Amino acid sequence: MMITPFTTEKHEALRQHVRMFAETEIRPIAHKLDKEERFSPELTKKMGEAGFFGQYLPEKYGGQGLDYLSLVITVEEIARVDGSQASTVASHNSLGIGPIYYFGTEEQKQQFLPPLTKGDKLWAFALTETNAGSDSRGTETRANLESNQWVINGSKIFISNAGGPLAAGATVQAITKEENGKNELSIILINTNEPGFERERIANKMMWRSADTGKLKFTNVTVPEKNLLGERGKGSKMMLQTLDSGRLTIGAMGLGLAQGAYEMAMDYAHKREQFGQPIANFQVIAFKLADMATKIELARNTLYNAVWRKDNGKPFGKEAAMAKLYCSEVAKEVADEAVQIHGAYGLVQDSDIERFYRDQRILQIGEGTSEILKLVIGRHIGLK
Repeated sequence: MMITPFTTEKHEALRQHVRMFAETEIRPIAHKLDKEERFSPELTKKMGEAGFFGQYLPEKYGGQGLDYLSLVITVEEIARVDGSQASTVASHNSLGIGPIYYFGTEEQKQQFLPPLTKGDKLWAFALTETNAGSDSRGTETRANLESNQWVINGSKIFISNAGGPLAAGATVQAITKEENGKNELSIILINTNEPGFERERIANKMMWRSADTGKLKFTNVTVPEKNLLGERGKGSKMMLQTLDSGRLTIGAMGLGLAQGAYEMAMDYAHKREQFGQPIANFQVIAFKLADMATKIELARNTLYNAVWRKDNGKPFGKEAAMAKLYCSEVAKEVADEAVQIHGAYGLVQDSDIERFYRDQRILQIGEGTSEILKLVIGRHIGLK
């Protein structure tokens, strides 16, 4: 049992539960799902039944009353086996459930949250548009208030959990007013079954090929005024606060992927023989593995410290940015060295390390590119 300064026996028992699930339920089919580029509702339902959705929600909303570190450990252990399924869990919990829980009214929480903890419905975080990515205020989707109804027009792209059969709805940032050349941005909750709500799954991805990623289009989609989430005009602030928490789960994906890649490299280095002995015996390979282990240890401590700050009500925006930046970069470095250790065998699609090498690439882009995160960190430490 790997108890750290940040974890308890309960945390580590949860880790073993998630690891067992990942090994028995995900690993046997991960390669096949990736190759077929197929999102699995059946596996998502199993993850819901295993308790991987809504862990940090109070029981009255269908949750388990756990801390955020429990979610981070869950994502980390799933990512150790498969980035696609980790993406489903991370985005649904942090970006789907999170904003409704943190900013919703009691009525909204009671209405939307309980169905999202079972694994048969997923919720999306619809921020990114063709011209709104790193610049989150570049939103062009509009919502006009007409007779106590929001009428929404616009589109979103690269939205997790948005295009598949379990997609139940989305938290959508839209312009709700334009005055003196300045846009008022607000957030609205929209169910996918509303007339005029069109969805399309994005195919031919390099990474997370068995995760659900979609495009959304809104054509006069109409929802009640009460579907406004939080205060009108505070959309950008709420979205950015949501991303702070989301960066912790993306950090967990990087950490878990690095751990999985390292374990594959270690196993291969002991089995692969050259010049009459395992290549792990050669100093050049041993040093690579030692560097991997060191980076993973530092990444885990950096991430868990940021999560501890969130769980204990302390400011964590800077630490979340640092953790996401560092864990994603470590994932890149460890996956690259793991492929190097595998040699040519790491370059074919029948090798799990090839999938890990592809999956790590999104981690330096999603929920804040590495470049944007350095700007965020810079502002926290007093730079302009």
